Amino acid sequence: MPAVPTRSEHTMTRLDIHTGQPFEEFVRAFEQAAPPFDAAAVQRISESGGGWADVVSAVAANAPNGLMIFAKIDATPLMAVAGHRMRCVEYLLGNHVTAESMFRHDPVALLYAPLRILVRSDDYGWAVFILDQPSTVFAGLGVPDVTKVGLDLDRKVAGLLRAIGVRVPETLAE
Repeated sequence: MPAVPTRSEHTMTRLDIHTGQPFEEFVRAFEQAAPPFDAAAVQRISESGGGWADVVSAVAANAPNGLMIFAKIDATPLMAVAGHRMRCVEYLLGNHVTAESMFRHDPVALLYAPLRILVRSDDYGWAVFILDQPSTVFAGLGVPDVTKVGLDLDRKVAGLLRAIGVRVPETLAE
């Protein structure tokens, strides 16, 4: 017998952070500070019979700022065909070790991990970094241990932005 669907409402806070950097310069710095996810490393660990400690070590070696890019979607070319001039790139940004620390308490956390990030240009060509604040996203699940990880993700995103030279709003760095 199928279970009755449940409905959960929760609120998230979106942050639009003006980086003070030209779009191309910011994107380049962001992609250097948050390197691509190394799927080959995880595959090698799996094939060699390695364990979770090996994954943790590989993540630490790959992500010096604690976060990596799992996917990049450049919406600019398609939106340009529709006549839009704004540059716009979406990223999936995260850390699978961090995701596991939430998954163990509530697998629904993977609905929001990795984080969705949007980097767009403003009317003057400057980059705007946009995300739903992780602490508010994960607090919405109502699991205190997951909420704590969301707060840690706030700090990781703040640290990543600082590494790129962006002034971080207090609400993200608290």
